Amino acid sequence: MTRNVLIIEDNPGIGELVRIHVAELGMTPVLCERGDTGLARFREGGIDLVILDLMLPGMDGLSVCREIRSGKGYVPVLMLTAKSTELDRVLGLEIGADDYLTKPFSVAELSARVKALFRRVDAMASAPAAETSNEALTADGLRIDPARRRVFIHEQAVELTAREFDLLWHFASHPGRVFSRIQLLDAVWGYSHEGYEHTVNTHINRLRGKIETDPAHPAFIQTVWGVGYRFRE
Repeated sequence: MTRNVLIIEDNPGIGELVRIHVAELGMTPVLCERGDTGLARFREGGIDLVILDLMLPGMDGLSVCREIRSGKGYVPVLMLTAKSTELDRVLGLEIGADDYLTKPFSVAELSARVKALFRRVDAMASAPAAETSNEALTADGLRIDPARRRVFIHEQAVELTAREFDLLWHFASHPGRVFSRIQLLDAVWGYSHEGYEHTVNTHINRLRGKIETDPAHPAFIQTVWGVGYRFRE
């Protein structure tokens, strides 16, 4: 089945380069040069991956990424940018980007990142089927249904993003085990982003805000100071 890759890049040379190499990977590239038109094309559907520049006319890349993540369903986002500061990298990932490439980048690196993201998508797609024999995990009003990838608090459905669900399921599947931020990045994001540990904090804070009665004093996802986090025994 052909994968459709939306490339939102206003630099004609870079856009064409990415388009050519996406096609060489056997995927169908869709090229847009503005953030607003790229978002409109994404909303038409049928997109399997977004390669997104940070600085765009019409709408900047962070805003586009935020809008993509606010919708239903999960489509991976690979951000491209000429900026290389730590703040920019962390901000892009916290907004919801799955990976980050700083210009100039090699074609081999671009191809490797695209392939890695699709491996993650394929793993996520197969996970529910593999887990249908597993019983739901429950703890003090929290119920996690792995077969349907649904979460409930006192039987009220909680809307989680795909990444939030993966993070919660990883924790709940290993009660009492302490994970460092790097270990969580590797297990849940699929590969470690050195220096991007802050994005783990952000996702955990958002997850706590959705499942904890008192996020300031979490009962489920507990902080182990100086080490990382664990799910309650």
